[in-house]
Amino acid sequence: MAAYLERLAAERALSPHTLAAYRRDLGQFFDFCHRRGHRSLGEVDRMAVRRFLSHLATRGYARRSAARKASAVRAFFADATRRGLAAANPADGVPAPKRPQHLPRALPAATLGRWLDALDGADPLTRRDRALLEVLYGTGLRVAEAASLSVAAVRDAQLLRVQGKGGKERVVPVAGQARAAVQRYLEEGRPALAREAAGDALWVGERGAPLGVRGIRRVVRARLGTFPHALRHSFATHLLEGGADLRTVQELLGHRELATTQVYTAVTRQHLRSTYDRSHPRA
Repeated sequence: MAAYLERLAAERALSPHTLAAYRRDLGQFFDFCHRRGHRSLGEVDRMAVRRFLSHLATRGYARRSAARKASAVRAFFADATRRGLAAANPADGVPAPKRPQHLPRALPAATLGRWLDALDGADPLTRRDRALLEVLYGTGLRVAEAASLSVAAVRDAQLLRVQGKGGKERVVPVAGQARAAVQRYLEEGRPALAREAAGDALWVGERGAPLGVRGIRRVVRARLGTFPHALRHSFATHLLEGGADLRTVQELLGHRELATTQVYTAVTRQHLRSTYDRSHPRA
């Protein structure tokens, strides 16, 4: 397992958080197998995988967590089979728990626009918060991606070069309200907040140090009463509602698979249906 995780880290450039999740999930599975007398990979069979998933269900694990653990086991044994360490993948043919289909909750465009426009104060923190929210909504960045931005990356830039999950790099436009808000923040907000500890970090906290992921979440909660990911959902949904094609939105979001992006088509269909029901005289 250790060798497998080392290869994942080297070949796929996974984040420490993702690797830790793999380590926990696989460790839990092998502990389960060990307690039932399995002493080698060759002794792990399909029944062991089925019993493990049943064990998770009886322990009250959410279907999403159980599905993630099943996926980790399947991927591990696929690698072991390719390397001749196991004769077959015992997870093949074992149905994983279906993940619940929670549609992203996008904020209404008009409402979100009003909330952002209301942040028009000239004090440094308001300048920062307006710029931060405009960037999250205007680019669809993940919160960790936004936290990693530097002044050099955004100064006079119309395109942001972002490194997302798995080290995958993409280019995202930053324009309109987002670009204007960032320029105001750089001129009138950040200089008053930044101390030496801030370095080149774009977002700066009240004490002058870089504003991290937790700090960004607090800002979004305080200003909009929601989470940063809601702005990413809103970014994708509003693009599709405005006529953007799915492949473009996939590229902007940095999704590896198109299927991940397709969930937003259901969101826009919901919007179309509700608009029809509300607007058509014979609906």
